[in-house]
Amino acid sequence: MEILDIVVVGGGPCGLACAIEASRQKLTHIVLEKGSLTESIRKYPKRMKFFSTAENIEIGGIPFSTSNVKATRDEALQYYRKVVAYYKVNFRLFTEVTGIAKQGDVFEVHTRGDERFFAKNVVIATGYFDFPRILGIPGENLPHVSHYYDEPFKYSFTKVVIVGGGNSAIEAALELYRHDVDVTIVHKFEDFTPTAKYWLTPDLRNRIREGKVKVLFHTEIKAIEPGKILIENNQTHEPRELPADFVFLLVGYLPDAKLLKESGIELTPDTLVPTYDSQTFETNVKGLYLAGTIVAGIHTEKIFIENGREHAKAIVADIASKHSVTAEK
Repeated sequence: MEILDIVVVGGGPCGLACAIEASRQKLTHIVLEKGSLTESIRKYPKRMKFFSTAENIEIGGIPFSTSNVKATRDEALQYYRKVVAYYKVNFRLFTEVTGIAKQGDVFEVHTRGDERFFAKNVVIATGYFDFPRILGIPGENLPHVSHYYDEPFKYSFTKVVIVGGGNSAIEAALELYRHDVDVTIVHKFEDFTPTAKYWLTPDLRNRIREGKVKVLFHTEIKAIEPGKILIENNQTHEPRELPADFVFLLVGYLPDAKLLKESGIELTPDTLVPTYDSQTFETNVKGLYLAGTIVAGIHTEKIFIENGREHAKAIVADIASKHSVTAEK
């Protein structure tokens, strides 16, 4: 039974940054990723550009060269793949972690394929993009409904309803409109999310004023049926039907609270913010760390690659210091 120094759960930029720091500190490690490398970025809209500039999403000290200030999805996928190859990061793809249990001083990490990995420390860096907010309405699982927007060409000359008012909803609405899609946005609040990318909201407001994109504020979706949705104004409680060939439920994403709880990590009930040391990112379970957006609970807008990647140095420095003390003994 090989006991590693670190098992990293999640192969996104923050998890990979942890593995790179482990390599630098000569700590044995493995990254377990349930999908492909940087799976969440692969799921981003195909024509998406990052909010952060390219240098702010670099990891491992490797420059991110791009002809533009802000990198595209494809450029990021190429970049992270090259960085992983350069550092010879030890990883296993398509290996979903289903449980983390501590036995004495050693963690036993279980996967869906009934494999087990053993380590003195575990870092959970699973992000949030794999766990969309579920509305729990009839028809949410119909084939023409999705919690992810991909690309515009499939939807040209159709009627699309987008539910949500944040970055994902605004970007999708603008791109779809510019590819001959009849777009309607349904949002339960009085306005778009204030934290939306500053250059997007004015663009969308102009399209709304021109009548090229429709928006219904103070409106909630109640059910989805083939070819239409049922909505209700949350002030007048007036019901209404809207035609919809496709529906995108872009209402945000949540961390994997189930894995955290079952691993023994204490969570604040209303926000799902875990208990952890803000300096080392070690949780209430000794030897179990968190990296990236997972530390923010439901407030996923507070942590992103730009600041989440910095967790890696603090985490691995803490592990390395303990490793050094143990070795001296």
